[in-house]
Amino acid sequence: MASTAYTRPSKPPGPAGGERRAPRLAKELGRIEPKKLGIGLVAGCCLALLTYLSFARLFAIYSPVFDSTSLVMKNTSPATTTTAPVEALPQKSNDAEDEKDATDPEADPTIPDLAEQEQKKEQETRKPSSGGGGGGGGGGGDAIEARITCDENGVDQGFPYARPPVCELAGDIRVSPKDKTMFFVNPTGAGPFDANGEKKIRPFARKDDFLLPGVVEVTIKSVPSAEAAPQCTRRHRVPVVVFSVAGYTDNFFHDNTDVLIPLFLTASHLKGEVQLLITNFKPWWVRKFTPVLRKLSNYEPINLDKDGEVHCFGAGHLGLYRDRDLIIGPHATRNPRNLTMVDYNRFLRRAFGLPRDAPAVLGEKTGARPRMLIIERKGTRKLLNLGEVRAECEGLGFDVTVAEAGADVRDFAAVVNSVDVLLAVHGAGLTNQIFLPTGAVLLQVVPWGKMDWMATNFYGQPARDMRLRYVEYYVSEEETTLKDKYPRDHYVFKDPMAIHAQGWPAIADIIMKQDVMVNMTRFRPYLRKALDELQE
Repeated sequence: MASTAYTRPSKPPGPAGGERRAPRLAKELGRIEPKKLGIGLVAGCCLALLTYLSFARLFAIYSPVFDSTSLVMKNTSPATTTTAPVEALPQKSNDAEDEKDATDPEADPTIPDLAEQEQKKEQETRKPSSGGGGGGGGGGGDAIEARITCDENGVDQGFPYARPPVCELAGDIRVSPKDKTMFFVNPTGAGPFDANGEKKIRPFARKDDFLLPGVVEVTIKSVPSAEAAPQCTRRHRVPVVVFSVAGYTDNFFHDNTDVLIPLFLTASHLKGEVQLLITNFKPWWVRKFTPVLRKLSNYEPINLDKDGEVHCFGAGHLGLYRDRDLIIGPHATRNPRNLTMVDYNRFLRRAFGLPRDAPAVLGEKTGARPRMLIIERKGTRKLLNLGEVRAECEGLGFDVTVAEAGADVRDFAAVVNSVDVLLAVHGAGLTNQIFLPTGAVLLQVVPWGKMDWMATNFYGQPARDMRLRYVEYYVSEEETTLKDKYPRDHYVFKDPMAIHAQGWPAIADIIMKQDVMVNMTRFRPYLRKALDELQE
């Protein structure tokens, strides 16, 4: 880094004011003997040379141009140091997430986006043809080497759903919606294909045997030449991502875990320059999440179930990468850019235009009261003494709002983002924690029935990963309506794990259909803990 400690002075050194000693010095020199004068001149020259060398060395040490000499100040070995550009490089933080916050290109438009630069270089290398229709060749002007890789390692110990296969392709790719086929011009025939040169995938991001039969199957067909593939009617300059919105969509938890988060993992690095092709197309679902889809893609999504064109691309994905429910962890292939749920939070706040990135600063100086949202449930797992809980929260100083999550995602997202604490009984409504400002508090009321694993993995750990403060309250057998349906010696109370051993139908029929009435004496300390967490 350039130093200002040894800058060249704007004026040569000398006496201040208007003193002019040169004439007087000339007179004095005339009186000195020539021999003494010669000795003096030699000594003066030597002194001047030493002074010059000293200053030259100082400038060399502190100048960013002389990188090799700057190693003296860095105290590092030349063998382990790479040459840096002349301009100062940004310092890396020890905290990976803080570094991401500090260098987020959307937060600070003056910082170059390296991922976008890499994408532009890749597109320039491929030299794709212009967008409109027309027959003939593939998605690019120059031939692209055919490449296909498929991630089929879906095993995840301790998690009930294996991840589905995802294939990434580059080359001449032609998507024919009416054939439900991606024709892949592949002269060598190499790849994960069967004897017919095909690879079939149901591109839904939850490998659930119950759901997958309802997902439209898409085939990647390897063909030896462009002539063996259908002719392009529409060419695209951008990659394609083909996926399904089947399954449990319209449940907000599954909307995120099975589609939106996997789509974010797969396509967010493309900065909108991607074409989405959707099968099991649901117009109402696309309208519901239009803000998110528009944030991910600059182009209208294509209905793979009805479109009659042949779309040509130079690269693309069939299927979506996913991690656990509401969790994004590091992985070499599924998450090579080390995205986190904090990144997903930030992405959603921008997609929906949510203003708050942090909770309110409380205290006498600000005069701000903490705001709480209690999500009301009208079906199962109702909080029967909601009025009593609300009164207690207001008595503790909370400004309380009670609301039920509605169909308008943007409106409810704004409500959630406006509060500092979110309180709800276990259920899909807790998914709305994704809209909370970073540092807010989530308080989950966990019903009876040995719900530890589900409470932690579905909402507790995700909350921590989103940098939220998390508080959980487990109801006792006295606080559940199950006590009105089963005797106290029933396995529902004596051995709740026996319910889980019967599988999801039993869990859904017993545990998920209870209501709760919290004991305020037990519950009050947890409300205070939520307030304390907010003030830390």
